Amino acid sequence: MHLSLKLLRTSTFRLAAVYLIVFAVSVGAILAYVAWNTIGILEQQTDDTISAEVEAFAEQYRLRGLEGALDTVRRRSAQEEDGVYLFASPVGRRLAGNLLSLPAQAKGEAGWIEFPYAADGPRGVERHTAKAFHTELQGGFRIVVGRDVEERREFARIIRRTLFWALGLTVVLGVSGGLLMSRNFLRRIDQISATSRAIMRGDFAERMPLKGTGDELDRLSTGLNEMLDQIERLMKGMREVSSNVAHDLRTPLTRLRVRVEDALRTNDKRQYRAALDQTLAEADQLLNTFNALLSIARAEAGEAGEGFASVNLAALVTDIAELYEPTIEDAGGTLEVSAHGDVPVHADRQLLAQALTNLLDNALKYGRPAPNDPVTIKVVCSASDGKAMVEVCDSGPGVAVRDRQRVTERFVRLDESRSEPGSGLGLSLVSSVVKLHGGDIELLDNEPGLKVRLVLPIEDGAG
Repeated sequence: MHLSLKLLRTSTFRLAAVYLIVFAVSVGAILAYVAWNTIGILEQQTDDTISAEVEAFAEQYRLRGLEGALDTVRRRSAQEEDGVYLFASPVGRRLAGNLLSLPAQAKGEAGWIEFPYAADGPRGVERHTAKAFHTELQGGFRIVVGRDVEERREFARIIRRTLFWALGLTVVLGVSGGLLMSRNFLRRIDQISATSRAIMRGDFAERMPLKGTGDELDRLSTGLNEMLDQIERLMKGMREVSSNVAHDLRTPLTRLRVRVEDALRTNDKRQYRAALDQTLAEADQLLNTFNALLSIARAEAGEAGEGFASVNLAALVTDIAELYEPTIEDAGGTLEVSAHGDVPVHADRQLLAQALTNLLDNALKYGRPAPNDPVTIKVVCSASDGKAMVEVCDSGPGVAVRDRQRVTERFVRLDESRSEPGSGLGLSLVSSVVKLHGGDIELLDNEPGLKVRLVLPIEDGAG
């Protein structure tokens, strides 16, 4: 009983019921129209035949007199199996025809009548119904011409029964189909609900079941599974971030504590100052790490999208390169820039500037062919096929193909010795900023070195 109520309350059953009502009304209207037209045509044909015979009898009576009319009635009575005829005297006595007497309805003015009469049938004498036209001829003689309409009435009854049975079968099959569809739909919904409850209990490896039909429930399950995959990736990232934050911050905090303890054990003011200077540098590094994490979190949450505006990417690349060029030259490197024309993008200028600065900083740190070799960095900004591209290329050892996806994750540093300062958040921030802008980041081989390509959509309406 509970299952039946659940089935009746499903949206599938309600939709099936609505469709059934519309379909049944449509089928009923079509069948009723066909039946009404069919019966109407048969009645019209009968009426036309009777009217023609009445006129023929009247014409025979006028041309040939009483004997001619009687002869015609006798001949038609013998030939027409379903014909009903009577030629009566002015006093109503039967003179010819297959009716035994003048029907009681054939009184008064001429017109159409229906009356029961006895007819020979397979089971003997049967009671049938006839439709006839009666009129009075010259001299007071009366004539009744009609047709047995019992078969026509039976045909009409068959049509009506067929109509009712068709509607009944339509309703039964429709309700059965609705219940069947609702049952299948409810079973799949219950499976999705059970999976959802399992996930809420902590089993994040569970996924929504797929039937493989590609229907709307499969599409919904696929979307939910993709969402769950993303949630699982984010939770995994959170666990990794927590572990990496604890690992990467424990060392500088430990150094801070040891340095402060060492300074407190001495009365040397120079050592105090040195300890404070080193502590300040460590604090700046910690603040940079937390600021980078905050920027990544804001970018991934989409909160930074409020500052979006039209930005000329080529001009931004030129400005950042000019600001960074002295730093690269001081480190003994060279910077080549190719960014011309107008490359409009809808973006947050500050976030894009930070991403470009991170790329240049990474290229400066890791783009040397050897530890003491000069670094050569090339920045190219271009637009084609509705896409804006920025490429930052260096001449260093590059990144192995197996590591290119991993280096965009948080706190990942391929320099295991940690010989260069940093937190491993540079490319992660760049990746988050690019995704926020609806673009992609690609790490390619510069032969030699690494080529980082940022691909962003051109601003709508830009030529």
